[in-house]
Amino acid sequence: MTAGSRGDIAPYTGLAHGLAAAGHEVTVATHASFGPLVEAAGVGLCPLPVDPRAELESGRGRALHASSTGAGKILRLLAMARALVGDMAPPLAALARESDALVCSSSLAPLGHALGEGLGVPSLGAFLQPLHATREFGPSVLGGRSYGPWANLLTGHLGNLALDRVFAETVRATLRDLPAAAPGAARAARHRARERQRWPVLHGFSPAVVPRPRDWRPGLEVCGYWWPHDPPGARLPDRIETFLAAGAPPVFVGLGSATVPDPERTGATVVRALRAAGLRGVVQRGWAGLRAREADDVLIVEEVPHSLLFPRVAAVVHHCGAGTTAAGLRAGVPAVPVPVQFDAGFWASRLVALGVAPRAVPLRALTADRLAAALVAAVRDPSHAHRARRVAARVRAEDGTGAVVAAVGALAERRR
Repeated sequence: MTAGSRGDIAPYTGLAHGLAAAGHEVTVATHASFGPLVEAAGVGLCPLPVDPRAELESGRGRALHASSTGAGKILRLLAMARALVGDMAPPLAALARESDALVCSSSLAPLGHALGEGLGVPSLGAFLQPLHATREFGPSVLGGRSYGPWANLLTGHLGNLALDRVFAETVRATLRDLPAAAPGAARAARHRARERQRWPVLHGFSPAVVPRPRDWRPGLEVCGYWWPHDPPGARLPDRIETFLAAGAPPVFVGLGSATVPDPERTGATVVRALRAAGLRGVVQRGWAGLRAREADDVLIVEEVPHSLLFPRVAAVVHHCGAGTTAAGLRAGVPAVPVPVQFDAGFWASRLVALGVAPRAVPLRALTADRLAAALVAAVRDPSHAHRARRVAARVRAEDGTGAVVAAVGALAERRR
């Protein structure tokens, strides 16, 4: 069960494919708009009714982008989620009734766990970000900034309480419709109750990127990345191959599912920065709808498999979503983080700390001069490419999917 933007869904296609290859019958419950991604992995789809891109383009979504502080964005996101989660509950409940085990992303974990408790179906979490409180860093959804050990711990707990409130009404209503749900099941579904039960949560990122916090309880594991499924024979479009062959490796620029107030201005800023740095560029429109005029040194693309393109570029400029961050690390190329919101600041700081990126250039502070300077540092200083290759060797050697396959196998055995 997963909800959100493309980066919240794509890693689970590889995970689902791996579970299916291990002999499980797998259904991915996610937004209908991502159906082709799921079906290409050879697994079932349970379509959820919400269209996340349409929501971001709505008045609520534009207000979310206009928020000038991290806390303001979080509050607007929580309000948006509270309004939408009720629509997703009925198909998730119907699917849970037919399932032997539930694997829940962080975006649907409170509801997925509650359904498991109400139906007697074992479940586990499969998270792309560290969301449990720790003294070692602040909440990742607020950028991961450290406020000091005890403040980090407190803000982490407060964040999880806020998430409980988003789901509280939907959980109560959903469990009322489950005849077998025990009295008090709604309370048992809260984060504090999950912690008392030591609900297992596996994290789909590398310990080389985020080491497991030393103060986490047992049952919270960091197992390595889950990669999006690439169908056999997948290849880049001919126009991209032609562009790659026409000169030096270009820079990829993409903001993923992030939105910007002026796509034309942002696109022009990117092109000016590329030319000032003396670099060619592949610019992805993305959900921001970046606009720029194609030329001999600039190619505009839509969605393209990161696993096929990133190893062939000089650097990756991206919004630091969890999925794009992982793809860049796997490719072993330098990065220029342009964090936009939520956990992007957390992943940007990790890239800089690893030496894969020279510095972050937050979107709100983006100028052609700043981006050009960061690009020159990323591409011309060989230390960034060297460190990127070292990190890539580590993350490629990990078997994050295998860890989840083993955990789900144990749940299925318990169910039998």
